[in-house]
Amino acid sequence: MTPEKATEQMNVKTDRSEIAYIMKEYPRLSETFIMNEISLLEKMGLPIRVFSVKKPSAGLKQHATASRRSAVVYLPSVTSLSGSSLLGWLWVNLPKFIKSHFSLFRNRPQSYLSTWLQVVKMTFRYRSGFFEKPKKAFIKEFLQAGYIAREILESGRIRHLHGHFCHGSTTITMFVSQLTNIPFSFTAHAKDIYLPKLNPGDLLKRKIEKAQFVVTCTGANQDYLSKLCEGNRPIHTIYHGLDPHVFKAIEGSGLSQAIPIILSVGRFVEKKGFVYLVKACKTLKDKGYDFQCRIVGEPDEQTEVIKKMIKDLGLKENMLITDGVTQETLRKIYRECTIFVLPCQIVNNGDRDGIPNVLVEAMAMEIPVISTSISGIPELIEDGVDGLLVPQKDVSALAGALEKYLQNAKLRVKLGQAGRAKVCTLFNSDKTNIALKNLFVSHMERRKMVS
Repeated sequence: MTPEKATEQMNVKTDRSEIAYIMKEYPRLSETFIMNEISLLEKMGLPIRVFSVKKPSAGLKQHATASRRSAVVYLPSVTSLSGSSLLGWLWVNLPKFIKSHFSLFRNRPQSYLSTWLQVVKMTFRYRSGFFEKPKKAFIKEFLQAGYIAREILESGRIRHLHGHFCHGSTTITMFVSQLTNIPFSFTAHAKDIYLPKLNPGDLLKRKIEKAQFVVTCTGANQDYLSKLCEGNRPIHTIYHGLDPHVFKAIEGSGLSQAIPIILSVGRFVEKKGFVYLVKACKTLKDKGYDFQCRIVGEPDEQTEVIKKMIKDLGLKENMLITDGVTQETLRKIYRECTIFVLPCQIVNNGDRDGIPNVLVEAMAMEIPVISTSISGIPELIEDGVDGLLVPQKDVSALAGALEKYLQNAKLRVKLGQAGRAKVCTLFNSDKTNIALKNLFVSHMERRKMVS
């Protein structure tokens, strides 16, 4: 009996099948939808083990993390590859992973060597140019995959691997799959799909072809991914769900404010379109409207840009910037606002949102929303029916939509109620997570029958 066969037999001893979720960082404040997904799947009886490449940044702890039933496995931390030679980086970091890789090589030599050969080929195939240096990131991801693979094989319970975001974490997941002979799937979201540098060349296509199935959060994403593989791969649209019993309106919310409050939530990155929101607020102020605009989000590349714009346009009395908060705190903020707006845009490098979760949350709480007609957002909002849509990067149209709400309380109530009805129908987490659970279970059962 070969070492690989012995390991495979060891890996099917237990009846309690688990799924390994492999992620770059867990938990993360801006990815509460993943925490909620895992928590709900566990409550539905699907055991999940989380592997996180990085420990979370110091900050606020989400309630969903505390509700998880199993611990998170964190990988050894590594130094940055940027500006380092590969040999220098390996000298510092290889000792943290050598034990795992030696064990894999000893017990599964064929799988180990074939995966390593593929990794080496990828470093050359996906470099930025013919005369450029090999792409070092794949070496790092192979080391990290080896650590996870050994943990998984020793557990003897994991039957399926799932990566969240289709760039680095799914590359690691694919390597783990090859090292362990356990099938994998992945969820694709937004910039991980559309930024070529995150999946150079045909790498994303190859991941789709190797995966058992792919999940994505919008129909627009599904169309794009299907075209990469000529529509012959199982790619499923499953919206990010939420609990409508948690996100719900409280009578009188936002109505008792003497001054209308305009709210926006998101990381301070270009694709959120905050620049256009600031300019639209300037238009409202010039027209004599009395309002407060609050932007809540994790600091990022555009934080200082937005702060400077607010100061230069004389909006310091009208606009407030707040760092990211927990979902519990955010729900309180939602209840205080009059209008929710997120003027998303497609930026020059192709980055874009899918269906921003904060839009779904605001609609669930019967807040009238405004966004742009890009990507998957029209799947959530039908203009004039359950919200307002404007063209991206159009300050005049955005200011006009805000005026329409400010001038018409009945319209705010009508579209707010319609928005909640839409979310309860299409984005209820009980329904979305059942669909995801069924995918996992059906593929694990199919593999069990084959083996």
